[in-house]
Amino acid sequence: MPLTEEQKAEIEAARAEPRPTLRAVSEGMERWLYRPVEVLDHGLIRVIDYMGDDSAITQAARVSYGRGTKSVSNDEGLIRYLMRHWHSTPFEMCEIKLHVKLPVFVARQWIRHRTANVNEYSARYSILDREFYIPAPEHLAAQSTVNNQGRGAVLEGDEAARVLDWLRADAGRAYDHYEAMLSQAQADGTPQAGLARELARMNLPANIYTQWYWKVDLHNLFHFLRLRADPHAQYEIRVYAEALCEIVKDWVPAAYAAFEDYRLGAVQFSAKGMGCLRRMLAGEVVTQETSGMSKGEWREFEGALEI
Repeated sequence: MPLTEEQKAEIEAARAEPRPTLRAVSEGMERWLYRPVEVLDHGLIRVIDYMGDDSAITQAARVSYGRGTKSVSNDEGLIRYLMRHWHSTPFEMCEIKLHVKLPVFVARQWIRHRTANVNEYSARYSILDREFYIPAPEHLAAQSTVNNQGRGAVLEGDEAARVLDWLRADAGRAYDHYEAMLSQAQADGTPQAGLARELARMNLPANIYTQWYWKVDLHNLFHFLRLRADPHAQYEIRVYAEALCEIVKDWVPAAYAAFEDYRLGAVQFSAKGMGCLRRMLAGEVVTQETSGMSKGEWREFEGALEI
């Protein structure tokens, strides 16, 4: 389990002490505060704090003094207009701080989104737990033959079993050596100095779990979700993004609905793609050879049209 009984008790104690406030409160987000959402085999996401709600977006757009004097329908219409026309700054008025526990190789993908504040668990100061991500059999796949950064068919039989055995054995062996290097005594009890933590950690595999606090505004969170909740994103980061989508949906329902419509569920066509669409609507048969697109572009174009 991602949390110990002691940690769960601490979370329940924090949730048991509500405090009055004059700040904007999202009732949907209040239900998520502090509670862990389990992800993968040992991972989690927890909302630690947040600022703003849907009204904070419209308030900033109108630069009004209160929560706004317009009707809910007008607020939703304004949010949809802002999203539709890529007006990003009003969405930056909302922020969220998360506690995330994730495999190191997922963290290396995640950290590429540099428009956030991050503080990671320090393996120079503390000792990492013996927790490794081991894929479920249905997520153990071969290399895609058409996408250099994607997966193909699921591995089966002896090959799948062999790979899983290697993953478990290699992770366990690396951690055994990590502990042995840190220890101030050898296996037979002979004293030794023990390697510094900042050096011993370099032997650990990329599927070991790390943790961090991650704070980001809603505009940049939507950008993260647009890329990482996409079906083409790597499964291991996509499940974190999908869990975050459920949280954001409750936090800012109007903004999330607009995001889902104009970003997550939408597609974007290039100028060449729009030209091909116009030709198709005019009754012309367009092929990759006559489209002016590369094979990769044409494959993505067909995928967007689902043809």
